[in-house]
Amino acid sequence: MKLSTAFLCMALARQSVAFAPAGRAMGTAPLFSSTLESVPTAALEKELDSIEQEIEGQKQAQMAEIEDSFVAPAEDEPQIQPGRYNSLENSIAVPFLKRPTALDGTHAGDSGFDPLGFTEDNDLYTLMESEIRHGRIAMLAVIGWPLSELVAPNFMLQGSNHLAPSVLNGFNPVSLIATIAAFGAFGFFEFKTAIRKIDDKPMGRQHVEDMKAVWNLGVPGDYNFDPLNFYSLFGDDAASRKAMRELEVAHGRGAMMGITGFALSEKLTGHPVIENSLFFHPNTVLPALAAAYLAFGLFYEVENDDQYLLQVKMTGEGEVRMGNMQKSVGNTVGPVAKFAKTAVEKVSSMLPKE
Repeated sequence: MKLSTAFLCMALARQSVAFAPAGRAMGTAPLFSSTLESVPTAALEKELDSIEQEIEGQKQAQMAEIEDSFVAPAEDEPQIQPGRYNSLENSIAVPFLKRPTALDGTHAGDSGFDPLGFTEDNDLYTLMESEIRHGRIAMLAVIGWPLSELVAPNFMLQGSNHLAPSVLNGFNPVSLIATIAAFGAFGFFEFKTAIRKIDDKPMGRQHVEDMKAVWNLGVPGDYNFDPLNFYSLFGDDAASRKAMRELEVAHGRGAMMGITGFALSEKLTGHPVIENSLFFHPNTVLPALAAAYLAFGLFYEVENDDQYLLQVKMTGEGEVRMGNMQKSVGNTVGPVAKFAKTAVEKVSSMLPKE
């Protein structure tokens, strides 16, 4: 800055010399005349340009310091974070019991349900792997059980009511061999995959990345199997993948309860589960229930959190749909009512008066 001030004074002095010829005539030497006349104009302009560039550089450096002083808001963590329910003292699934130590809401399907304390003395990953395998087999069984009673030949079924073969219903030689073969295949698969690498496939590496804030074991039930790309249906991030695992665990648990109900029902009643069932015979009740469920989903959603369960709320899209429906109904009912009134008046006018 001092150098630029000096050059500015020199430039002003040069301008004053150029516009003061009288001084020369009077024999008075102009201020700085000898110095300025010895400095070339091109050199002076070059020096001024370099000074301007230096000032601009200082300005940009100061702006960079100002920008660096602002702290950008932290982005959401790309990994699953541990301890979602650490602040809760009691279990969500069993509110009158304390929350199990190992069940803190980190993993898919974790709602703090362990009334017998299995997670205290057993490896958590092994327990989750066992549950997901049983759930997947139950989902297959809950479809195969009624399907066998609908389409299988009678010699594969049990008794005069043609029940599905099971431990409670019994087996005939053919169904026993088929059952042993099926469970033998499942057992061999479990034996071969019980101890397996988890990070040698694309999905396994992604799971390790998703869970690295929790542990280095990835997620249970990972066989790198997703031929229809359903796993990314909710989104291609850690939270969306966990949501899909939550969905699978929920369906697996429902299927395990369902297949248990099938077996107990047939043992107690002696009748197949397909008998007198809404799901396996033509009827109007089931389509009506499905239509009601779809209609409900167009306007409302069910939410739950750490404090409340089953909160029914109208969605933003539902409010728009409801408004459009009311407007459409109003636009339709109004003209129809007006037309009906006009028709009644015309008919009344045509009737003979007493």
